[in-house]
Amino acid sequence: MNPDTDGALARAAALCGERGVRLTEQRRRVLAILCAAGRPVGAYEILEALRAGPRPAAPPTVYRALDFLLEQGLIHRLESLHAWVGCDHPGRPHLSEFLICLECGGVTEIEDAAVQQSLARLASGSGFAPRRRVVEVMGTCADCAAKDG
Repeated sequence: MNPDTDGALARAAALCGERGVRLTEQRRRVLAILCAAGRPVGAYEILEALRAGPRPAAPPTVYRALDFLLEQGLIHRLESLHAWVGCDHPGRPHLSEFLICLECGGVTEIEDAAVQQSLARLASGSGFAPRRRVVEVMGTCADCAAKDG
């Protein structure tokens, strides 16, 4: 495992301990797969990785682990890709926007208060009551743009 994955797992274990919830071995394995991938990962890809390990899992087990990790703010679901990524800063509740590169598949998580305020203002002004907020921008990252240029 790489140091970033080790650090993410250590932070997750500490946060779960503080919150009084269990980061079971299966949940830990799912989080490790997501963190090590460094890109969005779908549920069936996670399932395949788990099947290669010492304790195979069934699809419901993977989805339960993903639900737990989402609830704890340790990962994010990318709606447009039907995939998940590790959270860059899981220690606090936050709203994020995601920049998704169509070339390399990389994802950058950002937080922009102006975007959040603008969406809230526009929703409120139109009488809309948001229940969930997902902002995903598809395009080309700087590294891929430099390769093409």
